[in-house]
Amino acid sequence: MRPPLLDPLFAPVSTLQGVGPKIAQLLTEFLGSSPDREATVADLLFHIPSGLIDRRHRPGIAYSESGQIVTLDVTIDRHQAPPRGSKAPYRITAFDDTGSIAFVFFHPRRDWLMKMFPEGERRIVSGKVEWFNDRPQMVHPDYVVSPEEAETLPALEPVYPLTAGLSPKTLQKAIGTALERIPHLPEWLDEAHQSQNLWPDFTASLTTLHHPQEQEDLSPASPALARVAYDELLASQLALALVRASMRKLGGIARRPSGRLQRDVIAALPYTLTGSQQTAIAEINGDLAEPVRMLRLLQGDVGAGKTVVALAAMAQAVEAGGQAALMAPTEILARQHFASMGPICEKVGLRLALMTGKDTTRERRLTQERLDAGEIDILVGTHALFQGSVTFKDLALVVVDEQHRFGVHQRLALSAKGRGVDVLVMTATPIPRTLLLSSFGDMDVSRLTDKPAGRKPVTTVSVSLDRLDEIISRIRAAIAEGQKVYWVCPLVEESEKIDLAAVEDRHRVLEQALRQRISLVHGRMSADEKDAAMQDFKEGRTRALVATTVIEVGVDVPDATIIVIEHAERFGLAQLHQLRGRVGRGEKPSSCVLLYKGPLGETAGARLNIMRQTNDGFLIAEEDLRLRGGGEILGTRQSGTPGFRIANVEDHADLMEVARDDARLILERDPELQSDRGQALRCLLYLFARDEAIRLLRAG
Repeated sequence: MRPPLLDPLFAPVSTLQGVGPKIAQLLTEFLGSSPDREATVADLLFHIPSGLIDRRHRPGIAYSESGQIVTLDVTIDRHQAPPRGSKAPYRITAFDDTGSIAFVFFHPRRDWLMKMFPEGERRIVSGKVEWFNDRPQMVHPDYVVSPEEAETLPALEPVYPLTAGLSPKTLQKAIGTALERIPHLPEWLDEAHQSQNLWPDFTASLTTLHHPQEQEDLSPASPALARVAYDELLASQLALALVRASMRKLGGIARRPSGRLQRDVIAALPYTLTGSQQTAIAEINGDLAEPVRMLRLLQGDVGAGKTVVALAAMAQAVEAGGQAALMAPTEILARQHFASMGPICEKVGLRLALMTGKDTTRERRLTQERLDAGEIDILVGTHALFQGSVTFKDLALVVVDEQHRFGVHQRLALSAKGRGVDVLVMTATPIPRTLLLSSFGDMDVSRLTDKPAGRKPVTTVSVSLDRLDEIISRIRAAIAEGQKVYWVCPLVEESEKIDLAAVEDRHRVLEQALRQRISLVHGRMSADEKDAAMQDFKEGRTRALVATTVIEVGVDVPDATIIVIEHAERFGLAQLHQLRGRVGRGEKPSSCVLLYKGPLGETAGARLNIMRQTNDGFLIAEEDLRLRGGGEILGTRQSGTPGFRIANVEDHADLMEVARDDARLILERDPELQSDRGQALRCLLYLFARDEAIRLLRAG
């Protein structure tokens, strides 16, 4: 149950004075609360200003810079109304000791303007100055008051992100009322940590943020903002730590086989393991040997050899008497895993099976019978198959490929498929450390940092689309030498039809220019058509493949050496890096051509530069975070990235580390959150909508 103390903060915004049904609806849509519940007082309080207007700035007309917000003490000279029926604006000229200015109004009410700006009288006017043809003007000033009312002009005014129909004054008034509703809350921060940082309490921090006295009050490092950001990060880390504790409490099984089967798997590989693969396998073996459930994230750049590590882990689980399952995000990938693991499994005697959505009811039933009888050691399939009725005789280990489609809830649900199921999650999206902590703080992490032997770095160049003919003739020469080429066309979000036309058009142009058949793959083709086109390319019946970004994940053609990415400026860094990983998989040197349409914007230019400079996925991920901000790192907003309202992943990365350590220490000392600080921390979890974690406490 939510502590009654918090009730005033969870009251709907419509209970605030001046917020009617229409404004309440606007706020609910704008503040991103779930559509089925009205925005709350807390939602409003966590809507922090993005800047500050200083109306104390009074430079005089002649010294006002263009684009600046200034306050002027002027004498009104005269009104210039436009002729009837004209669309010209209404102008009022005024002057001070330094010069003259025009106040400009569109669609004005003349009687109102005469009253507000009486000719010959003094007025204090505040707003943004623009200079045109060496003359200053102010369009629709923010404030006009007489000298007697000068005190009513706000000296400092916070600037909030707004939505259509919501005026700054309405929002400020509502927030002012909301601040009065904050109850006296218990302190959930560690006393020493709080005083060392000179952080105010929660209420004082929010008050400072909504009534800033200086621009510095809103900077990421200000005590008020750092305090509330830390509160939000601590709530998130504490929730993740509780998930982790609950998974561990469910108890694991110590799996300590001799390791013979794993050694056989490694011996059957046509190459030796890299150092980081050996380290990752050792870390996983260590986890499996403990009577605590494994929850580990295996991060490896494109082509770093994650599947081999996963197979070694599954061999260990099978030798210990259990079954293993590998879940892939798409059917193409599931089939690819099945095909790549098949020969090794056969060699060492591991019984491997595949289950996909294409299986007939009979095939499905037979596979299920073999699973229940323990006649299948490793089952490969898509995520969807493991959500329903599939059962195992004794599921010991689940490997999940491409984690970002797979959140905390699925991790918990999976565990219900067996006793003490260990979980290994793999990702080829290099995730910056700060995001790792925020999304996967409940997991241990292994990183594959070195590429398998024989992998050559890919040479990357960027070329303007104006030189398209030149690129095509180089491709013709490369194909004549026996090379294979990918040509990727972008997806334009607005229209699938345009995309289709663009990719089919490019396919036709290339077939004519290269005078040979070329494979084509796009999203509107059936799975069979895609597979056939890929197979032609893989087996060399075609030497070039034109595709949309469907080839981004996991397509493996080791002898492809060139990838051309058309309109590279439209892609994010992580996606460009994933696409580039399709080449450079064999012995031969490979190249990636980024075709762009100029002129390039600043961010797009920076992206292409980074791609030319480095092949290091982890470095690229850090840069991607810097260029995009945290929200978009994994491609889409919902893909496992933390939705923080106040904390900023970049600015508050150091606080994230501290919050993680703090959360772990709290649960070591007070696992049930029963102490005084524990009770206060329960308030914190509710306040930042992390109350699911409290249900885990109760369930445990």
